[in-house]
Amino acid sequence: MKSKVLLIYTGGTIGMMQDAKTGTLKPFDFKHLTEQIPELNKFDVTLSAVSFDKPIDSSDMQPSVWIDIAKMIEKNYDKVDGFVVLHGSDTMSFTASALSFMLENLNKPVILTGSQLPIGMIRTDGKENLITSIEIAAAKNNGRSIISEVCIYFEFQLYRGNRTHKFNAEHFQAFQSANYPVLAEAGVHIKYNLGALQKRISKTLKVHTALNTNIAILKLFPGITQNVVEAILNANGVKAIVLETFGSGNASTQKWFIDALKKSIDAGRVVLNVTQCNAGKVEQGKYTTSAALKKIGVVGSSDITSEAAVAKLMFVLAKTSNKKEIEKLLKTDLRGEMTV
Repeated sequence: MKSKVLLIYTGGTIGMMQDAKTGTLKPFDFKHLTEQIPELNKFDVTLSAVSFDKPIDSSDMQPSVWIDIAKMIEKNYDKVDGFVVLHGSDTMSFTASALSFMLENLNKPVILTGSQLPIGMIRTDGKENLITSIEIAAAKNNGRSIISEVCIYFEFQLYRGNRTHKFNAEHFQAFQSANYPVLAEAGVHIKYNLGALQKRISKTLKVHTALNTNIAILKLFPGITQNVVEAILNANGVKAIVLETFGSGNASTQKWFIDALKKSIDAGRVVLNVTQCNAGKVEQGKYTTSAALKKIGVVGSSDITSEAAVAKLMFVLAKTSNKKEIEKLLKTDLRGEMTV
């Protein structure tokens, strides 16, 4: 039987066409998708598509949209074999990370893709990204989907979604997964890295739609002032802070800085230590410049990305208000987002 794949168009560059009269870019009608990409007619795949009523630029992406996407997947989960989510590239890693936590026991592929150039332009990278994403979403082995997790496909490579970040705004190769191997590479054939894929779980899909957005990011830099640090750490309503530190989790040892962190932690907030580096991990206590953080209760995050840390905090804070449980979940690899 033909594999069935559902395309979910949220917005972004990939879905833009150039108006013949005005020359401006506008979203094209996905009902006429095969007119724009006739190659899709050659697929032995049954395609269907849903589109947001109002396409969203990825810079305007919000957790409420993540919930809408998750609900679309839940509604169609038993009807299709895989999903391709067309999304703007700027916040794609945030969305992929969030969906990975929201879709518990996922046993089907959810492939996010997009493009750097609109699909209606001659040199677009969108056609290849879309065509191969569909092929991956439809791919099976012995009747089962090869992929059973949330991924990003871009420029011939398939990544675990919650391990990625966008590192280039100019090149077609826009994403990196510095701390986890590529899941597949597309050349003449699509070669899957089977040992790196998420294992299938024989459980029913459980969709989580509760997210707590009361978090903040504090990115350290030489010369950061006490007023700025305290304003972020003590912002009204903030329950958790992603602390972006140097190297392997290092930060200033100045008394005012450590005291400010300790005061915020003692007040019940969670502080998660994430490295600013693209590759590598947080190792609190490896150097004296991180030992104090560990001592006052800052949570080490291993090699999680900032994007995944944001999504994970929103997910975990919505699950429980118990600080010890929150810290335990943050140290636990829930969806392959970190190496423990």
